[in-house]
Amino acid sequence: MENFRKVRTSEEESPLPFPDLPPDVVEMKVKEGSKIRNLMNFAMAQMELKGSRQIVFSGCGRAVTKTITCVEIMKRKLGGLHQVTKVRYKTVLEVWENQDPLPGGPAQNLTVHKNVPSICILLSRDPLDPNQAGYQPP
Repeated sequence: MENFRKVRTSEEESPLPFPDLPPDVVEMKVKEGSKIRNLMNFAMAQMELKGSRQIVFSGCGRAVTKTITCVEIMKRKLGGLHQVTKVRYKTVLEVWENQDPLPGGPAQNLTVHKNVPSICILLSRDPLDPNQAGYQPP
């Protein structure tokens, strides 16, 4: 693998695992390089200033811990939020390019399919169904 370098990474888009969400729900997609301060400023503005009733945080791979951190900060600052957590796997495609191709030969690419853990957390000011899996009361 020392002769290869990563060219592109893409993850499959999948719908949110929560049924009956309003169409205008705020979805915070947390990435590995996201700054927690920026995420929290936007999310708090949506919940406090715009009056959103629900917000969804989602992240996969190395962003899972950052996603959980954002949710815990939000719960501490706002208080009284109901939470539903869903854990699943996502498929991530990585394309690697050979840096030392054979002379006169075609460029060699390697595609790797990875299954990485993913988390989606719904926070709601309104009560949620306490019988669904992953529910946490305020």
